[in-house]
Amino acid sequence: MTEEEILSEFRASEALLEGHFMLSSGRHSGHYLQCARVLMNPERAGRLAFALAQKIPRDIRSRIDVVVSPAMGGIIIGQEMGRALGKDAMFLERPEGEFHLRRGFRLEPGAKVLMVEDVVTTGLSSREAIAAIGREGGEVIAEVALVDRSNGSADLGVPFFPLVEITFPTYAEDELPEDLAAIEVTKPGSRKA
Repeated sequence: MTEEEILSEFRASEALLEGHFMLSSGRHSGHYLQCARVLMNPERAGRLAFALAQKIPRDIRSRIDVVVSPAMGGIIIGQEMGRALGKDAMFLERPEGEFHLRRGFRLEPGAKVLMVEDVVTTGLSSREAIAAIGREGGEVIAEVALVDRSNGSADLGVPFFPLVEITFPTYAEDELPEDLAAIEVTKPGSRKA
């Protein structure tokens, strides 16, 4: 899929929002990508996952044992990536602030894991999820995401393959432009700040 085809999937599902948003990273933006909306249609989710799977180099793809994604945002695309790759898919949860496998999920010692996210902005959630996989006995060998909002600055410590890179500016609380500060903030993400 081309970048324009990918963005048209977001537009068609009304997943590209404008306003004043506090992202899961704690940064603010005038744009928000509601990946749950773009993924609510199973056929669209499958197309995006197949396109994302094609971004993974063959040598990495051949080593993947299991797909893991962080809840909430990564669950749907993680499941579809499992389908696209023919691998089991599970997810991490953080009921008390730290990611863990629950619901009977477990990794075989040394399992090679593909981490799957919906959106990466600063990479904080990804790094936390990657650390959790290490604690659970697995090894993350790469990460994929539908969207990279980091402007290429997210250092995840593993190879990273986003489907699309979008460069909407983000701001710290103390550097908001006046026009954005004048709009009431909405916090659509799943992380508690």
